[in-house]
Amino acid sequence: MNPDSAMRIAPIAPGTHPALAEQEARIIAERGRISVLYQVLLNSPPIAHGWEQMLSAVRNRSSLPADLRELAILRVAVLNRANYEFEAHAPIALAAGMTQPAIDATRQVPLPQDAPLSHVQRMVIRLSDAMTRDIDVPDALYEEVRQRLDAQGQIDLVATIAAYNMVSRFLVALKIGH
Repeated sequence: MNPDSAMRIAPIAPGTHPALAEQEARIIAERGRISVLYQVLLNSPPIAHGWEQMLSAVRNRSSLPADLRELAILRVAVLNRANYEFEAHAPIALAAGMTQPAIDATRQVPLPQDAPLSHVQRMVIRLSDAMTRDIDVPDALYEEVRQRLDAQGQIDLVATIAAYNMVSRFLVALKIGH
């Protein structure tokens, strides 16, 4: 393996550190497995715990329809060049009802005019782009978000985009999945 492509922090194999058993059990209960991302996170048990709590809320307890949540995650992964994240979430997006052509469109920057996305999906892409690339969200775009989503939906969408910016940047910085 090319040393430039190797992960920068070695993952902790599940079951090899008895002190992590309870934490590993919680991760498995919430996620079904301990992915390589969580194996790396377990090098810092407090961070792994907080990460699991926040990302489980974003993924599993959000008021957003699953297709919109996954659309935002895919777009952030594309913008931040987090291929591992994109590949992990593309099947989830399909299961949530997104079509393969819609998923493929998320890979294109800028988004093509003829992308097979609804108006609401395009809004999610525009918000993901603004938050990820520009940081600032134009007032007109946020007003559109406000008109489409209640307060909880707004929080859930903005938190999803923000959280997956954290995830993708963590993955890229530590070369996880490269």
